[in-house]
Amino acid sequence: MNFLIIIVLGAIWGSFVNVCIYRLPKNKEIIIQSSFCPNCKKKIQWFDNIPILSFIFLSGRCRKCKKSISPRYLAVEFLGIISFLLIYLNFGLTITTLLLMILAIFFIIIFFIDLKHFIIPDSLTFPLMIIGFIKSFDPNLNTSIFPNFVNSFIGGILGYLIIWFIIFFYKQIRKREGMGLGDAKLMSVIGFWFGWISLPYVIFLSSFIALFFAIPQLMNKTKKMSSEIPFGPYIISATIIFIIFSDSLRRMMFF
Repeated sequence: MNFLIIIVLGAIWGSFVNVCIYRLPKNKEIIIQSSFCPNCKKKIQWFDNIPILSFIFLSGRCRKCKKSISPRYLAVEFLGIISFLLIYLNFGLTITTLLLMILAIFFIIIFFIDLKHFIIPDSLTFPLMIIGFIKSFDPNLNTSIFPNFVNSFIGGILGYLIIWFIIFFYKQIRKREGMGLGDAKLMSVIGFWFGWISLPYVIFLSSFIALFFAIPQLMNKTKKMSSEIPFGPYIISATIIFIIFSDSLRRMMFF
């Protein structure tokens, strides 16, 4: 029964995440305004707005204009289910599970917005900073994942400053912008949530993942060295790896 509830919650929140991904970059209302087709702008009825099932039943098309709807909508809803299930399977019905589910929701939104629009809205990072720091005062949370308030505070400040200095020195040397301050704020989020100890791992892993994807594109000339690259998805991917394999990474990297 718990599994079914988690699946339903994951799908519902995945559907809400899709709304945020589409509307936040456009500064549109995300709660009051009803769902509408991104193509014809017509209102979507509730029976066409059931997560996953409606997309499959309508073959990924709007009932009214018959135009295709991006498969990203279906992928995000599945991602909501998978992330909720994995968190529940590892941490059960705990406050840690609730916190990680909240983080997962924000991470998915940030991932897809930055991937498409090359921005990370403050309306996403600032609440995460606050939640990450406040939760560090609870001594009953999973201490193998979450730090105490001192480590959280240091991590939040360091996370921002490390990326800020990278941005500053890159601009001094290359005379143009490199990373954005959105990346600095996202790294601050990581520091507040997982402490300063997480920062070296996340920075190393995100850089490695970025190179892994960038090198083939450079070789195929689909991107240039000067091309804009959304770094947020790499930071998020690296953070997920750190959460899952933190113990192994610490033994392997001796830190």
